[in-house]
Amino acid sequence: MAAIHPHDAEPLTQPPRKSRAGRNLPAAIGVGVSLGAVIVASLFLYRAAFVVVLAITISVAIWELTDSIAKSGTHPPAVPLILGGLATAAITWFKGSEALTVAFLLTCLAVAVWRLADGPDGYLRDVSAGLFVALYVPFLAGFAVLMTVPSDGPRRVVAFIATVVCSDIGGYATGVFLGRHPLAPKVSPAKSWEGFAGSVVSCTAVGIAFFTLVFHHAAWQGALFGAALALTATLGDLGESLLKRDLGVKDMGSLLPGHGGVMDRLDSLLPGAVVSYLLFSAFIPVH
Repeated sequence: MAAIHPHDAEPLTQPPRKSRAGRNLPAAIGVGVSLGAVIVASLFLYRAAFVVVLAITISVAIWELTDSIAKSGTHPPAVPLILGGLATAAITWFKGSEALTVAFLLTCLAVAVWRLADGPDGYLRDVSAGLFVALYVPFLAGFAVLMTVPSDGPRRVVAFIATVVCSDIGGYATGVFLGRHPLAPKVSPAKSWEGFAGSVVSCTAVGIAFFTLVFHHAAWQGALFGAALALTATLGDLGESLLKRDLGVKDMGSLLPGHGGVMDRLDSLLPGAVVSYLLFSAFIPVH
């Protein structure tokens, strides 16, 4: 049999090229623009529609996270978590911050009771993982719902999401071209201190623009808002990377081409929602 030359073995159809940072950039941009359009349309056409979109997003993220955790041998009950996530979004929209806390506690209780049916083996392990999921996804996402409630809620949510997105874009671009010093090599080798600096600069600029031009408040407030979101977005991204390494998965899902799963897009947004809500409450009181 004749030897096969390496070039003869190349497939006729080449796989989609990835960027230097390991991402299918055209697909990522297309998905990102589409998601942004859905978010903006739901916010400004009918605010309650955004809460519905968020509730669906929470449900998918919970499913992805519980499925990924299950691969490690731990089985947080997905059904009460998803139902609790849907209820948390709805109750928070109608009743506010106190209802968010109550909904979280009831979700935790539902997880503990639901898991009883599977017996004592691994009970504490599974319930603990379930409580983690309840805190990580629906509870933190509830702060995005709280931001939507005021009359200027759409502007608050857009400012929050746009700033976090700029953290990703600024860090990505700076890291690809200038990244030399790893930020956390054992957790996320692709991240660099230069990329983090790019995130801080871009977020600070966007924060100042929103606070001065949209909210008509002080530039220093916008700078603090942007810098805080750059930090929380980076920590959120690193936190999920650490979790994925512990679980032995590359992505939480594959629903979004170029991004991974829904949970892979929420990692930076979830902690940022809490910080955004607190800073907006401090700087721009609701009248």
